[in-house]
Amino acid sequence: MARVTVEDCIDKVENRFELVLLAGHRARLISQGAPITVPRDNDKNPVVALREIADETLSPGDLKEDLIHSLQKHVEVDEPEAEAIAAQPGAVLAEDVDEPEENIAFDRMSEEDLLAGIEGLVPPEKSDDF
Repeated sequence: MARVTVEDCIDKVENRFELVLLAGHRARLISQGAPITVPRDNDKNPVVALREIADETLSPGDLKEDLIHSLQKHVEVDEPEAEAIAAQPGAVLAEDVDEPEENIAFDRMSEEDLLAGIEGLVPPEKSDDF
């Protein structure tokens, strides 16, 4: 039965390697308790997964997206766009904040001042605890 099912699936997923990945992923989902969309007919999970792909009860594109999502370690979260945030009452945007960026000053230290400061440091006292 599986050989006929593979031949039926080639029309839906042209790359055999991708077909193996998708069917294997779907078979794992079935073994984890996902509901099946075709009658089982005493078949094992990989055959049921292939039959689902062949009968087009599941979209290969959806299976591929689910497989990619399951392999990702970092999932990007869609952040709301600035227009959606601005529409919320009481929202403060970065453009609305009045901070003068030109007036930021940093302390500058010359190399001589730095060396003089380092020479003036006292080493920590040794204790018997270590």
